[in-house]
Amino acid sequence: MKYITGIESYSGQKRSAVTLGKFDGLHLGHQKLIDKIRSYTSDECESIVCAFDMHRDSLMTGRERREHLEPKVDWLIDQPFTKALREMEAEEFIDRILHKVLRAAHIVVGTDFSFGYGKRGNAALLQKMADQYGYTVDVIEKERYLGTVISSTYIKDALAQGDVKLAERLLGYPYEMTGIVRHGKQLGRTLGFPTMNIEPEKNKILPRFGVYACRVRIDGKWYDAVGNAGIKPTVTDEQRRLLEVYVYGYDGDAYGKEITAQFCEFERPETKFGSVEELKNNVMRDMRYGERYFAALREKSGE
Repeated sequence: MKYITGIESYSGQKRSAVTLGKFDGLHLGHQKLIDKIRSYTSDECESIVCAFDMHRDSLMTGRERREHLEPKVDWLIDQPFTKALREMEAEEFIDRILHKVLRAAHIVVGTDFSFGYGKRGNAALLQKMADQYGYTVDVIEKERYLGTVISSTYIKDALAQGDVKLAERLLGYPYEMTGIVRHGKQLGRTLGFPTMNIEPEKNKILPRFGVYACRVRIDGKWYDAVGNAGIKPTVTDEQRRLLEVYVYGYDGDAYGKEITAQFCEFERPETKFGSVEELKNNVMRDMRYGERYFAALREKSGE
């Protein structure tokens, strides 16, 4: 996959199958659009995802989006929502961007896609001008889960409740975060359970503050873990968002390593305890919870 910033930097010479949108989570609804452009891919036609600016509180980072799309499409274009783009008339966007720059043969959009000045452009306008510019238009219906439209807002609401199981169903993959293991106060090590601290990127959403069963990847290998997402109110007043994980069966030195943590199941909300001893007792219970959770999973799968 080729990754570029800005549509005007596109240099492909073939016709294209293109889909456009925010793609700020690559949930099952987004994946329907991507699957459709992939179906048009051939020696004469390349697939393009044109992704507009992510907002604050995103479900994934730009890097995560690239990694998810890497094996699936030919081009990923990160398109800043510039003043020129905001003020471009919809017809000019079709002529200048979709036709002349992207050489679109197939355009795939959702039912609520809009573009151009005042959001005058929509699927109906794309279809109206299709013959003039020699492209086809696929308007993809929303994906639903139990009757509710899958959207980034729906997933964010699930995460805010700690319902990472629901978030996984809507995304089609576990919600996760990646970061570098940083040195902390090493309180966990002092109490007998060394932990790893990773800090989410600025705009990356943490699920509801609390304790979760997690899966953690270190040096390419997955481990069972239990983690606390939050601000560790018992031991600090910094209000610094962190994911602190205890990894079962790992005895190496992870400081400075990049690790990925997947959220599997919510156990309890983050709590400010009255003492470090009370914190220790609850962390021990959390660790036993994690052991039971993964033991049950292994038993269910017959491992």
